[in-house]
Amino acid sequence: MRRFLIAGNWKMNLVHNEAKALIDGIVQGASSCTTAVDILICPPFPFLEGAVQMTQGTGIQVGAQNVHHEQSGAYTGEVSAPMLKSIQCTHVIIGHSERRAYFHEGNDLINAKVKTSLAWGLTPVLCIGESLEQRRAGATFSVLNEQLVYGLQGIDNDHVGRIVIAYEPVWAIGTGMSATSSQAEEAHRFIRGVIGTFSDNAVALNMRIIYGGSVNPDNAAQLLCQEDVDGALIGGASLKAESFCEIVGIAESIREKAACR
Repeated sequence: MRRFLIAGNWKMNLVHNEAKALIDGIVQGASSCTTAVDILICPPFPFLEGAVQMTQGTGIQVGAQNVHHEQSGAYTGEVSAPMLKSIQCTHVIIGHSERRAYFHEGNDLINAKVKTSLAWGLTPVLCIGESLEQRRAGATFSVLNEQLVYGLQGIDNDHVGRIVIAYEPVWAIGTGMSATSSQAEEAHRFIRGVIGTFSDNAVALNMRIIYGGSVNPDNAAQLLCQEDVDGALIGGASLKAESFCEIVGIAESIREKAACR
């Protein structure tokens, strides 16, 4: 059975003392859940090293929200995979819809970031998802297929199996709207099928595909009970220790009791 991954994407939020308080709250409230669930927090860059130090020995992992595709060089303001690895980050979010939209990141650049992250032992959390207009036009599957195929181009089976896919319908990110459980399952099942075609069925069956898009304590159980949903990438609800830990607890309960699987 695939382990759940519950990840918090803090985006560009909080200042230093707020970040420390949030990490402390998560450590106090969620570190006992790591036997059944993998927990990941992704603070802004200035807080990463402190987050790693505060979570040592807890089982909570720390990831970055972005990475540059080159390992070093004259790229003012950028952060490299070796830098993240050197402070014991374990994951990096790549291809988030906000990076695609606001910073015009295309599939080729995203693919390069995935490859660089893998080369440095970081686990990419590759985000894919369709806009509301694309869903209404019936283009959801073609969009997901394109983002997957180009995002994973040139990566062998062993490395593909190390990637986490995050399905985040753009229309559900930060809007308060969330995909229904059936919509999420339909998309996740399609993604798993594409991975099976792209690599092989064994890789597809073992790959974790998590859902993101206005996940909160009220809808988490319904989403996590779907067969192909292996966790959540949480935005707003990850900025409060109470709500994030509640979602972690829901995931732990589902995994330990096999309540709906």
